[in-house]
Amino acid sequence: MLQDGEGLQARATVSRGELAPRARDAFERGRQLLATNDAAAAVVALREAHGQAPDHAQIRSALGLAVALAERDFEQARSLCESAAKQEFFNPELYLNLARVYLSVGRRPEALRYLRRGQMIDPGHSAIREAIVELGMRRLPIVPFLPRRHLVNRMLGSVRSLFVDRMLGY
Repeated sequence: MLQDGEGLQARATVSRGELAPRARDAFERGRQLLATNDAAAAVVALREAHGQAPDHAQIRSALGLAVALAERDFEQARSLCESAAKQEFFNPELYLNLARVYLSVGRRPEALRYLRRGQMIDPGHSAIREAIVELGMRRLPIVPFLPRRHLVNRMLGSVRSLFVDRMLGY
């Protein structure tokens, strides 16, 4: 059990980027669980880490991603990840997590925007490059003077996709 002075010291070291051992262990456990697609268990571990170090941006970001994947609470997940990315705006991993949160609810344009931000910080970041490639490039709208979401563009785009898929044997 920490005494009051020790608790203040532990929080002070957390704000400088160093984590107390208990918070570090919970954070690593949560990251490993996220990597193995066990988001529900990751939420538990990351909430423990967040309780120990609420000002740590990487913990908040990982918790946001876990919440998005396990609990489908987009607003809480987005809020956690955005605050982390604002705190450490130079960390491409936080933008990757934020993009994954947006992808979890099908919001590709916003996800791509955050992936591009992360790529501007670190052009060689392999996970960001892979995510961008996985999202793929969008084709130009069939009728360029109409918005992409216009019914005519959507219908003609569907027909084009069917035609191209059949031509390529998909």
